[in-house]
Amino acid sequence: MAMNETDQTIMLGNAAIERSRERRRPIGTKSMALRRQHLFRKIGRICMAGGAVLIAAALFGMLIQPLGFAGVMAVTLLLIGVAILFGKWPPFPEPRQADLPKADLKQLAGRTEIWLEAQRPALPAPARQLVDGIGVQLDLLAPQLQTLDPATPAAGNIRKLVGEDLPELVAGYQRIPAGLRGEAHAGRTPDETLVGGLRMLEREIGEAARSLAAGELDKLATRERYLQLKYHGLEAEDGGDAPTS
Repeated sequence: MAMNETDQTIMLGNAAIERSRERRRPIGTKSMALRRQHLFRKIGRICMAGGAVLIAAALFGMLIQPLGFAGVMAVTLLLIGVAILFGKWPPFPEPRQADLPKADLKQLAGRTEIWLEAQRPALPAPARQLVDGIGVQLDLLAPQLQTLDPATPAAGNIRKLVGEDLPELVAGYQRIPAGLRGEAHAGRTPDETLVGGLRMLEREIGEAARSLAAGELDKLATRERYLQLKYHGLEAEDGGDAPTS
């Protein structure tokens, strides 16, 4: 039986709700911690600004003239305005791909999680599951990054793996036209290349976390050639299928 317009509208609405949930759902605790930290700073600014308004109003009432009903209403409106202003400003600084390699090492895991959360809804289902697993591995890695010297080779390798290789894999996939992502190139589709690359990176990040926890910094040399062989095909596929004018 053909689907009527009401059913189609309901399905489209449910799909939109699901996409919205996917965008909001965190993949790790470190992204949640950064967002919570930003919220607490906002609340602190609201309290400080509101306190300044109340002190100014009290001094005005004591030294100049009583506020009266109109003055109390004006102060109330001013407090509401302060709450609205500092509740919306500044907005949460959503990281861009270009920002991740330069992120503070202590926040690298959390900021990468936030970036992945924004990309997650556009990925195929198997890749979304792997992104969730990468969030778990980033949570395991984050405590080690709090004490790791940013000047060490190990820190550089971690930054390369998490801040460059992982985002570039996802961004490279997204640069491929959607209609070509299911077509095979050199024996596998871009979807399969993405899933294989994410699976490998999930394993690499987990190994890095375990090596850092065990103090085995010598095991953290990034296997760059191995990584390139695993997913460099995304860039080739993207360039090779681009329409020519």
